[in-house]
Amino acid sequence: MLIIGELINTSRKAIKEAVEKKDANYIQQVAREQLEAGANYIDVNCGTMINNEIEIMEWLVKTVQEAVEVPLSIDSPDPKVIEAGLRLVKYGQPMINSISDEKERFDSILPLVVKYNAKIVALCMDDTGMPETGEDRVRVAKSLYLKLTKAGVSDENIYFDPLVKPISAVEKAGVEVLESIKFIKILYPDVHFTCGLSNVSYGLPNRKVLNRLFVVQTMTLGMDGYILNPSDKEMMGVIYASLALLGQDAYCMNYLTAHRKGLYEV
Repeated sequence: MLIIGELINTSRKAIKEAVEKKDANYIQQVAREQLEAGANYIDVNCGTMINNEIEIMEWLVKTVQEAVEVPLSIDSPDPKVIEAGLRLVKYGQPMINSISDEKERFDSILPLVVKYNAKIVALCMDDTGMPETGEDRVRVAKSLYLKLTKAGVSDENIYFDPLVKPISAVEKAGVEVLESIKFIKILYPDVHFTCGLSNVSYGLPNRKVLNRLFVVQTMTLGMDGYILNPSDKEMMGVIYASLALLGQDAYCMNYLTAHRKGLYEV
């Protein structure tokens, strides 16, 4: 299970203010809290700072790495910003968030994946736009898989994102994601998955209930990575419990260790 901490993102008011003030202490506090809460990777995203995004990305990467020795997920719509972040990553194998099968995006990101031997979040989207059905997602996944592996990217470094949509707007959105995971896993058993899970509950009340149940459903079919807030102890409890119940936690050691450390709540 790969937990990618999502909190260092300038779309969040507190992070944006800290970046504008160059408040390194706050950024480092958020990084440490995510690591201590169970994050394996920390996502770094300053995509809202369009006027000086490269400079801010470099500052954020340096600032985070002064506080924690953890791999980073470099997240931006701009390939130049992604490379600026990748050049500075010091710990572990970096991740790029993300590539798609849109020609311009694919052609600009693939060389970075290869150059930096990065894990890659592969969005199931192409030049026709957002996928409408599970079949659309699988079609795009097939195309991405063939292109990525042809370029030398290993299965273990590919993390398919089936693009979660709100069920408030698309009734079958949850089912489409579940079907996509199931069939991609059959085709390519050694690839991984990740997603921004909270999209599923957008616009609905009691969102946390929907998000937690969707974690269980997606994990059952093979989802093994999430971009989320690891400080949400109730969500982390669902993940630790699901891993144990799915036989992916030998002797329930991770579940018991997390319990002793107080990393989750019920």
